[in-house]
Amino acid sequence: MRIFNSPPSSETQTRSRIQDAARRLFASQGFDATTTRDLAQAAGVAEGTLFRHFSNKKAILIEVATQGWVEILTDLLTELSEMGSYKAVAQVMRRRMWNMHKNADLMRVCFMEAQFHPDLRDRVQSEVITKMTDVAEAFFQTAMDKGIYRRMDAKLVAKVFLGMFAIAGFSNNTLMEPNASPQQMQEMAEGLADIFLNGVLVKE
Repeated sequence: MRIFNSPPSSETQTRSRIQDAARRLFASQGFDATTTRDLAQAAGVAEGTLFRHFSNKKAILIEVATQGWVEILTDLLTELSEMGSYKAVAQVMRRRMWNMHKNADLMRVCFMEAQFHPDLRDRVQSEVITKMTDVAEAFFQTAMDKGIYRRMDAKLVAKVFLGMFAIAGFSNNTLMEPNASPQQMQEMAEGLADIFLNGVLVKE
């Protein structure tokens, strides 16, 4: 018997259109400057339809940003689990940076709006960051147990790594030019990985 995947329902498609429109508008003009009328027009729905799917505009922001963080960090940890060598950090960093570069709208929403909305920040912290830190800590603890990394606080290493990853992901608006080439991203990824693995002090 053949089994076919059923297409998404019209309600699911509508909700997805609203989220896509919100991601674009929140990234380009900010959450506060975006009205529910703007969102409805961009999504091609009636304004009342927004409130059938979401209780208010803040609920849309929280879902867009939280889901964005889940996707970002899930991809990162998938890369870590598949990494052929504990020293291949630059390869992971380069692929993640390139993926984030292609999703700049999502990056702006995830990184910028969380700073101004404590409820969003708290949800991201509890549902995403804490869980991902625990997984990354286990990854680095395994490397230490194998004698690949020197012994230190694995949780702290995990936090430093995830922080470095976050900065790299947002680098197209901070550390690098907006239209950075793949070569420039490669060089930055290798530099960050080198600092992470070897530090900055001259070895005696």
